[in-house]
Parts: sequence; C-alpha cells; structure tokens
Amino acid sequence: MELKDCVALVTGANRGIGEAFVRVLLAERGAAKVYAGSRAPAAAAQLEREFPGRCIAIGLDVTDPAGVAAAAERCGDVSLLVNNAGLFTNELLIGASDMSHARAEMEVNFFGPLAMTRAFAPVLKRNGGGCVLNVLSAAAIVALPNMGGYSPSKAAARMLSTSSRAELAPQGTHVAALIVGSVETRMAAHVQGTKEKPEDIARAGLRAAERNIDELDTDRMAVEVRASLQLDPKGLEKRLAKMLHATSISTGR
Repeated sequence: MELKDCVALVTGANRGIGEAFVRVLLAERGAAKVYAGSRAPAAAAQLEREFPGRCIAIGLDVTDPAGVAAAAERCGDVSLLVNNAGLFTNELLIGASDMSHARAEMEVNFFGPLAMTRAFAPVLKRNGGGCVLNVLSAAAIVALPNMGGYSPSKAAARMLSTSSRAELAPQGTHVAALIVGSVETRMAAHVQGTKEKPEDIARAGLRAAERNIDELDTDRMAVEVRASLQLDPKGLEKRLAKMLHATSISTGR
C-alpha cells in the first residue's frame, strides 16, 4: 500500500514499538493522520503535541468489545491497522499459581488483534483494502518456556494472521505478521544482550505493508531464531529448556 497520506490506527501507541510506529508514520512516511490507541490516552499526549492535528490519541482497550466497536465507528477513515498492543506477565504456564496470567495474555495478544481485525475489516474495505500489521514475536515461531503464556498467545496470533489474510484477500486487504526479536522496550527489560531500536522495527514493519510481505523477520535476533529453528529444532528446544531451569534456580521458582 501507499503510506504517504494514509490514515493509520496503532494500538498500544503510548510507548515502545507502538509509539515508534506513530512517529515513523508521521515524521518519515508522510501519513496524513494516525490514531494513537491506548488504554490511557493521556499517555500519548506528547505525540499529539508533536504532531498537532495529525496525531489523535484515543482511549482503546483491545479486550473491551464496546471500546473496539466505538473505535471502528469513530475512526472510519483508517486504511492501515497496526495491531501492536501486547501483554507479557512474566509467569510460567504450570508454575503459576493459577491460569489468570495465561488467560490475560491470550486476551490481549490473540483475541485483541482478532477483535480489532473483525471490527476494522469493513472500514478497510470501504477505504480501498489497506493493510493489517500484526506485531508478533520470535516467540510466535519457537516456544519460549520461560515466557509462559506469551509464546502460545503469539503463536496463535501468527495463525490468525494467516487465516485472516486468506479471508480478507478478496477485498484487497493485506495482512502481515511481524516477527520481532529483542527490542529496547519496557516489556523486554528482562532480556539480556543487544536490543534493537523500536523505530527500526517500525520501519521494517512498514516495508512489509508497502511490499505485501506476508511474514517478516524485523531484526537480527528474529532472523537468528528462525535459522536455529531450521538447522536444529530439537537442539534449540533443549537449549531453551535449559534456560528455563537456570532461570528457575536463580529466582527460586
């Protein structure tokens, strides 16, 4: 799709990768308007001040059906939907005290993008087709036991991307899945090693929209994880299991 003069909606836009998408779209790619969706719209006030009239902060909780429907009604000019809002609770699947953390991750990371895509599919159709960008994770292509319900929820969102791509293709809407590695965000504060800049992830993701790329590894870590998975999937699984148990010992879990 053509990004110049497009109208976009970005969920989870108040920080991290979501905020980077807003900035790159408006400052570099010439978007006409970006709705910055966040559960706390006041957190995106700085973006409104930086881009007066072009950035509009809206209250949006992707797990609230009424709020999602209201956003689709209000933002009827959207041609690019960036499903970025995500949740990582840092709890294990079996070791957690209950399943509430896993349920919450699935609600935000899978049912959230599904609800947004369902609500905005008619909007995108009316506006010429457009594109849906689902911001996923390397955890969507390989199970990360130490991340509990996050990995299963992102894997489910990856399958959602494939299925919705097939469903929406006849109306001219492209759906892209972005496989993201380690990024300098609050969510990844626990991750060791080199981290990418959120703006670079946003730039890579927008290329996927422009070039109709179905699934894109946005950074070096994502590429390396996919390569390891192809070369030695069982070896990678064992290494990740060792990491889990090493973490469990050090934290007393």
